Amino acid sequence: MFYDYFETGLIGTLTLVADHQGLRHIAFATSRTPLTVHPDWRRDAAIFTEAKTQLRAYFKGERRYFDLPLAPEGTVFQKAVWQALSTIPYGSVTSYKWVAEQVGNPRAVRAVGAANGKNPLPIVVPCHRVIGSNGTLTGFGGGLGVKERLLALEKDAWQSAHTPAERFTDVAWALKS
Repeated sequence: MFYDYFETGLIGTLTLVADHQGLRHIAFATSRTPLTVHPDWRRDAAIFTEAKTQLRAYFKGERRYFDLPLAPEGTVFQKAVWQALSTIPYGSVTSYKWVAEQVGNPRAVRAVGAANGKNPLPIVVPCHRVIGSNGTLTGFGGGLGVKERLLALEKDAWQSAHTPAERFTDVAWALKS
């Protein structure tokens, strides 16, 4: 396993973890349960060159999606939830109910919340785009302040790149969800 650190300039330092299959973890320094770097892991910046390039562009508001090899570990249900999270458009938010519907189990809202909370690849798999059905921010591994900053970053970058008509369509989609 390999690891390195990435300074975001917005939300602090992230710990990146990967192996030859792909990116396995992105961990926040602000997490309530910090990632432990194991003694047998090797720090290797070269492994993370592309991930850092894409993350840097994201934090500059220039990247809307990621194209990286990912290798998260989880249950079949968790992986289905993480796949559904990956379809939430940049600059948008949706509800846990919408995610539950996407995985074919509309009543599994709490299970979706638990799977969302176990997402090992936040930002790249955008779990921060899921909010409470009443529009409030809900738990986030990096803390609600980090979630707020990520959503603000996306909102600002997205609005500057879209017309008012496009923004209206997106707001209608988010409210429907």
